[in-house]
Amino acid sequence: MNILLTSAGRRSYLVQYFKEALKGSGLVHAANSSALSTAFLYADKTVVTPLIYDDNYIPFLLTYCTENSIDAIVSLFDVDLMMLSKHKRDFEQIGTRVIVANEDAIDICNDKWHTYEFCLREGINAPKTYLSYEDAQNDIAKGKLSFPLYVKPRWGMGSLSVFCAENTEELRIFYEKAKREIQLSYLKYESAVDTEKCVLIQESIDGQEHGIDVINDLNGNYLNTIIRHKYAMRSGETDAAVIIENPAIKEVGEKISRALRHPANLDADVFLKDGVPYLLEMNARFGGGYPFSHVAGANVPLAIVSWLRGEEVDPSLLSAKAGVMAQKELVISVFSENTQKQGEPHEQQ
Repeated sequence: MNILLTSAGRRSYLVQYFKEALKGSGLVHAANSSALSTAFLYADKTVVTPLIYDDNYIPFLLTYCTENSIDAIVSLFDVDLMMLSKHKRDFEQIGTRVIVANEDAIDICNDKWHTYEFCLREGINAPKTYLSYEDAQNDIAKGKLSFPLYVKPRWGMGSLSVFCAENTEELRIFYEKAKREIQLSYLKYESAVDTEKCVLIQESIDGQEHGIDVINDLNGNYLNTIIRHKYAMRSGETDAAVIIENPAIKEVGEKISRALRHPANLDADVFLKDGVPYLLEMNARFGGGYPFSHVAGANVPLAIVSWLRGEEVDPSLLSAKAGVMAQKELVISVFSENTQKQGEPHEQQ
């Protein structure tokens, strides 16, 4: 069995997890738009792809999957998810299964305004969110909204162009700054859907941040929610966390699962304020917090391999031991001179 991880970037740990899951019975391939990807240092085979929005991206992957007998694709980047989801049938016709959610679910996760609307529909608490600068200002004037407020891209990831405004003047400046920065980054591609409404203003929730892995089988059936109490963040990703149990947060995970019916893993951020969970955002893929679940006993990559083989999965593979605390470590990866000659990393991935 051969697995292709697209937009692999720096997710070298996932390359290693899938290699361990295959136990030598297949190869893990890593794809990225730049050869300067640390995941390439660990994969069995690597390939530099066209950019995701390039017209040749999908044809390139289809050819690669055919030539390398790829059984399944797992994407590790939000922008990539929608493109692959739109072409699932094309890959199915060559015998490659694309393990990403359907287009509607990905849109709800990638578009933070649609995430907010999803929360309202599903009865999930969420911070007040505004698509209109004027609407936010009106509610501030009426006393319905108070500072601090977050300004962030409607289609965004990590901490790119996210600002915290403490007053009206900062709100105005950060709102315009976010709009400018979006057009200068790879976020401009998805934001092209509505350039006039590409920035959100969001209420700040004074609570403890948690990350969750919402785990389904490959048919979208709910199996478990693993919860991480976050102790530290770095560049929008979890840096230190401990696995905990919390029924209220777990209920949020189950609601997400039953509504979106995504395959395998979905990553989400939840704030807990006075015992009440508030859903902040979702990523329909493995997130940067998954390693904390993995070191605590979960093994979603092995479960994916087992499901692809038609095998039953032991529930213990989808559980993590409460109380396990871990922290990411910064390490240096050395590239060969040949790799360096292939160019500098692109802004995508």
